[in-house]
Amino acid sequence: MKHVPAPEELIDSTFAAWRLLTTLCLVTLGSSCMYVVAVVLAPVQAEFGIGRANAALPYTLMMICLGFGGIWTGKLADKYGISPVLWIGSIAVASGFVVAGLAPNIWVFGLAHGLLLGLIGSSSTFAPLMADTSLWWRKRRGIAVAICASGNYVAGAVWPPIAQWGIETIGWRHTYIAMGLFCGVCMALLSFAMRQRPPLVNTTQGTPSFKSTGFASTHPFGLKLGQAQVLLCIAGVACCVAMSMPQVHIVAYCGDLGYGAARGAEMLSLMLTCGIVSRLVSGLICDRIGGIPTLLLGSALQGIALLLFLPFNGLVPLYIISGLFGLFQGGIVPSYAIIVREYFPAKEAGERVGSVIMATLVGMALGGWMSGKIFDMTGSYQAAFLNGLAWNLLNLSISGWLFWRIRNLRAQHSKADPSNQMARP
Repeated sequence: MKHVPAPEELIDSTFAAWRLLTTLCLVTLGSSCMYVVAVVLAPVQAEFGIGRANAALPYTLMMICLGFGGIWTGKLADKYGISPVLWIGSIAVASGFVVAGLAPNIWVFGLAHGLLLGLIGSSSTFAPLMADTSLWWRKRRGIAVAICASGNYVAGAVWPPIAQWGIETIGWRHTYIAMGLFCGVCMALLSFAMRQRPPLVNTTQGTPSFKSTGFASTHPFGLKLGQAQVLLCIAGVACCVAMSMPQVHIVAYCGDLGYGAARGAEMLSLMLTCGIVSRLVSGLICDRIGGIPTLLLGSALQGIALLLFLPFNGLVPLYIISGLFGLFQGGIVPSYAIIVREYFPAKEAGERVGSVIMATLVGMALGGWMSGKIFDMTGSYQAAFLNGLAWNLLNLSISGWLFWRIRNLRAQHSKADPSNQMARP
């Protein structure tokens, strides 16, 4: 008789490793639209005869819808499993690209990005898959979630050059249609490998206990569930308002300094490449020290990198600082998924991770706009960098306070039960 592995046997297993590889591919496919829309910005603007601001609206709409979509796709994954969510997402990605490629005007083009590619398509592969990954690993949970989240940056490295080649060869419309069919079909096929439900939902290890963490899962950080969730969401907005300043405006900043947009694009590429390394290294660190300390460390380092942009604006220093910024900030967003997994009930992981990831995406959209507005008001990016530092300080304050509360709760529990050996889950 064929042996059917128990849920405990699947945790940290070879099967989990193959599933993680599939997850990485799914995130890379589902995140394609986030980077391709920037590549087609100029040809779309020229064809529809619109201004640059209107041509950029589909990206803003997509990012906002992507954030909100992560909540309901995460909730669906909690209830029905990740596979049906991916099926729906694959159809949305395929149809979104095709509708955008056939769009007669910028409004249809924008709605295709917001509703199909953002709200349903890409949202099915980012937050829900990070939550799902966290429920397959215990010893190496940090690095596993980091690998999953790296698919977003891998997409940023892979799809733009492919899209640019397609635009030059067959035009942006045919490129969109071809990408939609490829990404949609591949996502649908890969979703068959994701039908197994996460083992940590069905075991006693699925929810952190007071004994192992120093607080009950119904009161993370000693707070009510809703209070803790709101606090993490505020932290997510704050860190990504700060994060968006260099990521969104480094190209324009280099143009203003006289170095040219090409140099700025190289710095952005370097930033994203270093972000992949950062996510993997932060995952390893997270496995050793936990989610909250990793968030605190990443927030502090991101603040240092932002601070370096103020006194140094030479070409070589900007390359160095851009690389450092990528290395420092890449692990911040995945740490939220680890924090939710460590301190919240496992059965609610998808919805709660989706909510925090939504907050980070809102922060990215808000920060990109805010930095541009500050530049319009002051004529300089110096004030925009200071604004980013202020938001980063808010994130640092929240993560530092949570770290302090956890230490106090564990100390109190150790005094109440000296025989208990406090250990991070």
